[in-house]
Amino acid sequence: MIVSVGIDVVLVERFAAAVARTPHLAERLFTAAERVNQEGHPRPADSLAARFAAKEAVAKALGAPHGLKWHDCEIVPDDAGRPWLDVKGTVAEAAAKAGIARWHLSLSHDGGIASAMVVAEGA
Repeated sequence: MIVSVGIDVVLVERFAAAVARTPHLAERLFTAAERVNQEGHPRPADSLAARFAAKEAVAKALGAPHGLKWHDCEIVPDDAGRPWLDVKGTVAEAAAKAGIARWHLSLSHDGGIASAMVVAEGA
């Protein structure tokens, strides 16, 4: 059963400018693993922007409760390289309260726009 859906879009150029002008913003938003690709190279701005959109989409699917921590929602690759959500701490607590047992995630970036959609599924 679908509990909720969240979607977000991010202008890549605006996101990249914010990261460039704000010291440590990337570290506040993303875990060390999220900031690098599977080869260990820094992720490009469009990829990070899509991950930021995913975190925003998760918050929207949860009803945007106060107190969520950025690092408690991590976008991680599965064995085939597909992105998945790993939630813990504040995000896991909010998901449990909402009856969410499983997340589905889609990321995209093209034409200067990054987007993400999440579907929250109940037990």
